[in-house]
Amino acid sequence: MKKGIHPKYVDCEITCLCGNVINTRSTIDKINVEICSACHPFYTGQQKIVDTAGRVERFRRRYEGVKYSGDK
Repeated sequence: MKKGIHPKYVDCEITCLCGNVINTRSTIDKINVEICSACHPFYTGQQKIVDTAGRVERFRRRYEGVKYSGDK
């Protein structure tokens, strides 16, 4: 292997928005994430709407009073 071309491999702290902290090793010393295995709906079994920039609310406002052909 060539010397001096590989990045440093250091202890890393991954912090989620829910407050969960995971310690591992990486080339980066600190990483911030939005969803982790402690709060992700697939792993928790709870339904949780992950709203990115108000998209869900904007969709609900836009189609609030729209009636579909199958509705009475």
